[in-house]
Amino acid sequence: MSDQPIIEVAGLVKRFGSVTALDGLDLTVTGGEVLGFLGPNGAGKSTTIRILLGLMRRSAGRAKLFGRDPWRHAVALHRRLSYVPGDVALWPQLTGGQCIDLLGSSGAPLDEKRRDDLVQRFDLDPSKRIRDLSKGNRQKVALVAALAAEADLLVLDEPTSGLDPLMEEVFRQCVRERADAGASVLLSSHILSEVDALCENVTIIRHGRVVQSGSVAELRRLSRTTVHAVTRAPVALSSDAAVADLAISPTIDGGTDLSFSIDPAALDRVLPAILAAGTSALTVRPPSLDELFLDAYESAG
Repeated sequence: MSDQPIIEVAGLVKRFGSVTALDGLDLTVTGGEVLGFLGPNGAGKSTTIRILLGLMRRSAGRAKLFGRDPWRHAVALHRRLSYVPGDVALWPQLTGGQCIDLLGSSGAPLDEKRRDDLVQRFDLDPSKRIRDLSKGNRQKVALVAALAAEADLLVLDEPTSGLDPLMEEVFRQCVRERADAGASVLLSSHILSEVDALCENVTIIRHGRVVQSGSVAELRRLSRTTVHAVTRAPVALSSDAAVADLAISPTIDGGTDLSFSIDPAALDRVLPAILAAGTSALTVRPPSLDELFLDAYESAG
């Protein structure tokens, strides 16, 4: 991974008349990074992506791809990137294979060997016309074209819309491979498990502003860990200020069933008391990305 920014957004503003869609947004994606771009409908994710693709002009602030203005240099920049939207619109009279080739001729060039491999992995029949394909298979066409391209940047906006769970896993494997090969990825998705599996870093936005940004590991360290234990002897934790949401009940054999949440930094202090009581079950669970997302929104008001 390189520290050189591939996407560089600072103070980005986009207004539609009296409506402000983006209100000083900051966003950075470095070389080889897979960044999760999160937010509900209307948060400004798709507007940001359209500006980065040169499809929409910003009102204020700075937006650069590979150090260049996407509005002024869209054609040249599109030779270095691939884009997959959540609602794919393709040429209905063409076959899937023809669409893949056409997309490759207008953007980053295709790696033919990888194209053939991806067609197999996504179980796609490239001889069928687009008008005869389901939504999920049309999505596969766009994904094969994007992932087969020799692109330095993948911009993925709800890319697995319409795919079944098996194909979602194939998608994740392919994105990991492209990132391992040095490509950068901006992934906007409502499937938080997908983001959790692929992204080391996330940026969460609301009303066109960033409400949380950083590595998933850093965000988890800032959030509370949940602990559940069953001990063979009673254990008292009520006096520890780091423990919250404590629930204790006796077991039929004289032990204790307890659960609580705790700051991760305090685990080393609390766990020895639990282990000393003799544990028959112990689960320590860091917060999921879903919980981090909700916490970020609640803290932002």
